[in-house]
Amino acid sequence: METLLRRLFFIAITLASLGLVLNAALPVTYAQTGDELPEVEVVDFVDVERYMGLWYQIAAIPTEFQEQCAGGVTANYTLLEDGSVLVENQCFGERGFPRNAEGRAFVDDPETNAKLKVSFVCIRNRCFFFGDYWIIGLGPEYEYAVVGHPTREFGWILARDCELSETELEEIKDILEEQFYDFSNFVMTDQTVNGCTMDEETGM
Repeated sequence: METLLRRLFFIAITLASLGLVLNAALPVTYAQTGDELPEVEVVDFVDVERYMGLWYQIAAIPTEFQEQCAGGVTANYTLLEDGSVLVENQCFGERGFPRNAEGRAFVDDPETNAKLKVSFVCIRNRCFFFGDYWIIGLGPEYEYAVVGHPTREFGWILARDCELSETELEEIKDILEEQFYDFSNFVMTDQTVNGCTMDEETGM
């Protein structure tokens, strides 16, 4: 039971999800007009094999599922023989102890490979309580990824390195703006535990 509760607690840790949350939120609407926002758009295509490996969480929209993560959030993806993806997330709490969560991801849109369903509640190869993991931005060399959600209530910025250049950050801001995300809702992730420095002004 303790293991199951721990998995439930980490259901939205992203890196890719990270983590990833249930579809419980209401659609986001224009505050000024009351019109519903256009649907979130994913990238044209994701090479799943290139997407595998270690990702650092650069920033994310805060969620209650990650409240006990003080920093050092990472996600490691491994392609399995059945075509699903092993998701291994890690973060560090206030006292410096690591917290880990393991899940499975499944491609939900084989045409683009950009929409995935992720679960952190898997028992004997059966998974439950799936969340959406939509890749809405991707660097040309897969150096960064922007992960969104159809409700726009959740979002993650991931990178192969624990630091982003100003140019890359501006590209990501443009991607989020085009998708009607508010970048000011994102909080930079403290990655000093992984050997990165933090700029006092930008949080990076």
